Amino acid sequence: MTDSSRPPQRWTNIGLPTLGTVLIIGLWWGITRILGVEPFYLPAPPDVVDAFSRQPTYLFEQAGITFLETTIGFGIATVGAILLAVLLAASRTVERMTFPAIAGINAVPKVALAPLLMVWVGLNPQAKVLMAIMLCFFPILVATMTGLSSTPADLGEMARSLSASWWQTFIRVRLPWALPQIFIGLKVATSLSIIGAIIGELQHPELGLGSVISSSGLSADTPMAFAALTLLAVMGAALFYSMVALERVLVPWARAISS
Repeated sequence: MTDSSRPPQRWTNIGLPTLGTVLIIGLWWGITRILGVEPFYLPAPPDVVDAFSRQPTYLFEQAGITFLETTIGFGIATVGAILLAVLLAASRTVERMTFPAIAGINAVPKVALAPLLMVWVGLNPQAKVLMAIMLCFFPILVATMTGLSSTPADLGEMARSLSASWWQTFIRVRLPWALPQIFIGLKVATSLSIIGAIIGELQHPELGLGSVISSSGLSADTPMAFAALTLLAVMGAALFYSMVALERVLVPWARAISS
């Protein structure tokens, strides 16, 4: 029996996000028209569409380069952070020894390391991938360690009463319980991986949407810069909602036990 007071699922999943996007674009357009803002400072949506129509192939090519750097960095950071979190969670002593150092390293501004990466790795795509890894590695690591250490005590006692080994307890109890927390880290890291790739591209603006933004700023072509920013926003939303969809497939019970 369905609750007639609740809105249809399609409206909730598709209609509301679409309506929110339209309202934001309308507000943006209204501000530029009412205040008479020049396109040099804040282009209106039609100006951005016009800039995109000038070089659509070029923009998509640069977006593909940034997307590749982002996804490679995000994938490497995800695998590495989860594996390291599992190793640290296997021993409470090791976790307590290393976590202060991890917190300290995470506090180092990654932007300050961008010039050093160019020296260590060189002016190539690997430096941009490394910057993406650095920005999204620690949120995934911390979220995974938090999830693995938050298993309810009664579940651990139940596993021990059934003579489950450490590995069986980890696979059947600790990891499933940690998955919602892990996905929080993954969803946060999607945007950070894009930011990392863009920081690397701005340091060496040859390829990618970062180079489009940099060159547009030098040529005072603000609408073209906003076209690149729009593609970055679409990319970020796509990566975020891909993690949301994966979470719903792998952790369907998480929504049932949350408010």
